[in-house]
Amino acid sequence: MSETRTIEVDYLARVEGEGALYVRTEGDRVEEVKLRIFESPRFFEAFLRGRDFREAPDITARICGICPVAYQMGAAQAMEQICGVHMDAELEDLRRLIYCGEWIESHALHVFMLHLPDFLGYPDAITMAKDHPELVRKALRLKKIGNALMRLVGGREVHPVNLRVGGFYRTPTVDELAGIREDLVWGLDAAAEAAEFLAGLEFPDFEMDYEFVALVHPDEYPIIHGRIGSSSGIDVPVSDYDRIFTETHVVHSNALHSHLTESGRPAFMGPMARFALNRERLTPKAAALADRSGLGTVCRNPFKSILVRTVEIAFAFEEALRLLDAYRPIARPAVEASPRAGTGFGATEAPRGVCYHRYTLDEAGIIRDAKIVPPTSVNQPTIEADLHSLVQSHLDLPDDQLRHRCEQAIRNYDPCISCATHFLDLTVERG
Repeated sequence: MSETRTIEVDYLARVEGEGALYVRTEGDRVEEVKLRIFESPRFFEAFLRGRDFREAPDITARICGICPVAYQMGAAQAMEQICGVHMDAELEDLRRLIYCGEWIESHALHVFMLHLPDFLGYPDAITMAKDHPELVRKALRLKKIGNALMRLVGGREVHPVNLRVGGFYRTPTVDELAGIREDLVWGLDAAAEAAEFLAGLEFPDFEMDYEFVALVHPDEYPIIHGRIGSSSGIDVPVSDYDRIFTETHVVHSNALHSHLTESGRPAFMGPMARFALNRERLTPKAAALADRSGLGTVCRNPFKSILVRTVEIAFAFEEALRLLDAYRPIARPAVEASPRAGTGFGATEAPRGVCYHRYTLDEAGIIRDAKIVPPTSVNQPTIEADLHSLVQSHLDLPDDQLRHRCEQAIRNYDPCISCATHFLDLTVERG
């Protein structure tokens, strides 16, 4: 007589959005794993249609309060491509600078507030703060510096209002940027100290053969520019995104699933993919930190993603300092864009991976079609495959321990479920 066991958790804590995980086993086999995303669809692509192309950055910023710059910049890039706008190098550097702020605040939030409590045995960061007050204070200051950098360049830290098609509405003065330099120096040192601490954590022995996909660039660790590359040798322009990926709808999720068209394999985007494909282009201190953290040339253990994110925090501080020190007054804050008919593409590296945009405009500059693919949507099939392997190798665990391990595993990917709806009520059914 088979035994049926169920585990239910109403919502997974410490992720953005709502969803559930369903696992069904038969004997000693995992038969089914479903990452159910039931948060309501957002319909941003639909209500972008009929709007002026210049409105796209401000509208898409509202998709996410944690990584709004990723959406603004992808939209702006696509419009600039259609309109034949060639950005000044100084404006490109300023965009890279605000993106460093987004990486810092997003990664700091995830590493210390959402993910680290799992490794230290706490239910949340508030409880963790009782035993590690200095660590939490430093984490909050790191995030605050990232927010301040976004506010300084973008006008405000949540849904910035200063980025536009062609550049910015206003560029900061040299003195305004100089005011944050001391904080950036502190942040670089604090990130290095945190990485040393995190490298001493105990990590489950769990590695997977991922198909990493990220932007690749010959001269820099990619943030706002690059071609689409992969660990299997894909190397194509951003305009080929729809050719290499196929999206499908699955019954159990309001977010579309993506697979590589040619191989049918799921892809894995985010810090681990960027690191695997671009490690040699890290800034010097970040590269040394990766060495000391024991990450090697490629990290395939998703539980160690917390280390890769911390290396990227250090990178973002180091890069921000470089850009700040090279900053000079900018003569014109934006290159004017005149409407044209056409289709344009944009892609940048959001904290969680490649954020892809495609838009079609008519001759008056009105948006007639829009497609936005966030990285969490792409990562869903990989998360399910990882959970299948993880549960299969831990079927001997009691239900409460198995539940915790699954929750921790899902947090490895820092999923933004709200973005992905174009997470955990956990049910394990054992037969």
